[in-house]
Amino acid sequence: MNILVQVILLAAGFYMLIKGADFFVDGVSAIAERYGIPQLVIGLTIVAMGTSAPEAAVSITAALEGSASITIGNVVGSNIMNILVILGVTAVIVPVAVQMSTLKFEIPYMIIITGLLVVLGVAGGGISRLDGVILWIGFIIYLVYLLDMAKKGKEEVVEEDHESSMLKLVFMSILGVALIIFGSNVSVNAAKELAREAGLTERFIGLTIVALGTSLPELCTSVAAARKGKADIAIGNIVGSNMFNILFVVGTTALITPVEFQTKFIVDGIIAVAAAVLLLVSVIRTKSLRRPAGVVMLLGYAGYLVYLLR
Repeated sequence: MNILVQVILLAAGFYMLIKGADFFVDGVSAIAERYGIPQLVIGLTIVAMGTSAPEAAVSITAALEGSASITIGNVVGSNIMNILVILGVTAVIVPVAVQMSTLKFEIPYMIIITGLLVVLGVAGGGISRLDGVILWIGFIIYLVYLLDMAKKGKEEVVEEDHESSMLKLVFMSILGVALIIFGSNVSVNAAKELAREAGLTERFIGLTIVALGTSLPELCTSVAAARKGKADIAIGNIVGSNMFNILFVVGTTALITPVEFQTKFIVDGIIAVAAAVLLLVSVIRTKSLRRPAGVVMLLGYAGYLVYLLR
């Protein structure tokens, strides 16, 4: 009976996370567009951080409750899923164009910081507060780059005559954040209880169930953006989310409390780096992510699941 209750709570938590991220992204994206911020910058910042808010909320909440070990599994699992599953599914549905700045800086930077996470974790047996500072420095560098990009690519501001419409967008954004925070609490508690009931490790729960639940906003956003012809938002959402997950989520969690890095996470970290490299290789020649690459990514994730379940 307890397992059924926890499954229902987990589903309810995920639903709140998804709806919260949906409200937040819709609200802040519309606000940003009115200030003339380019699509790619919106994807790399507001949409990426909005859809990564579940990972941030889940990891930080877990850390505050003394379960920081779920952080690495949640972040690494989400990052692997973001590339192999979400971009894979999106590419199978519709080709995703990639800008030169994404090829030259954003994807390579994602590869570097993913490798850095593994190195820091292996070197110290965990992510210390000092490591958290290093990751935050990387996050600040990323924000400075985005600010420079926004200045160079500023678009025409969209005028809005109705103040009530802006108030509605602000309300949507605040409601979204509230749902994300509450949903994360419900999800973490239910996932931990299920792990104990089923005899599963927090690593497995974090890499699969929690990672899937917190990655659903990215999936919905990327597929919708790609189908509407907003490829910059689709690719920027995933690349930005992955960088935000490592630099902000792990960095902030480590500043609260040192984060355990189990030896088993080394393989997961290497797979995360390999997935990022696969993305770069897939788009470097054609400047777009196409169906064959999407199929390869999905097959790669299937292989990863086999590894987890063995």
